Amino acid sequence: MIRIAAVGDVHVDKDVLGRYRPALEQLPGVADALLIAGDLTRHGTVEEAKCMAIEFGELGVPVVVVLGNHDHQSDQQDALSDVLRDAGMTVLEGDATVLEINGHRLGIAGAKGFGGGFAGACASSFGEREMKNFVGTTEAIAERLGAALRGLDCDALVALTHYAPVPETLVGEPLEIYPFLGSYLLGQAIDSAPTALALHGHAHHGSERGRTPGGVPVRNVAHPVIKQAYNVYQLLSEDVDAGLATV
Repeated sequence: MIRIAAVGDVHVDKDVLGRYRPALEQLPGVADALLIAGDLTRHGTVEEAKCMAIEFGELGVPVVVVLGNHDHQSDQQDALSDVLRDAGMTVLEGDATVLEINGHRLGIAGAKGFGGGFAGACASSFGEREMKNFVGTTEAIAERLGAALRGLDCDALVALTHYAPVPETLVGEPLEIYPFLGSYLLGQAIDSAPTALALHGHAHHGSERGRTPGGVPVRNVAHPVIKQAYNVYQLLSEDVDAGLATV
């Protein structure tokens, strides 16, 4: 069995330092790894990244993250990522990593994702160059995520994104903004591999649980949704939610 702690949208800045740390100190006893689904910072600055490194660094378990839209706000995403990597975190964007845990190989493929909408109400690559660029961005990210997932040789496979791959975990958000919260193309990428669990954030007013058309459990782990420092999910187990912890 593998236990994964997950959270997203922690939006760390100076005033957040210490908020998550007491629960994070308990991680080695309750989880084997921590996955963070983007929006690590408030405005995507290097200074905020340094605060993130302090709050979520040196936890005694591997920490794997993707960036979110907030982490791109100041156009410092490359430097921000360097700060996090220097703190020992793995930052994914269209690529993957494998962790050796309890004699098992846990594969994690990650990408920020992007918008576009879902079946029956989605943008298409037609018309103005601006629209083609918008949809093309999502297509390229989804293709890289799918390739990363399919390229992994592991015992359990997790997809980590910021944007949502299904509409079910957006329930609670205004329908009008669904196209800016995720894309069905991410769900297709997840279904292209034997993915055991998909984690995302971004939708602060969404719902926790959903499922891809192919049956992969999807969990929205945005902090405002799970309302705690992290949830714990179990892989190589009959129920991914059996390990849910209150922290």
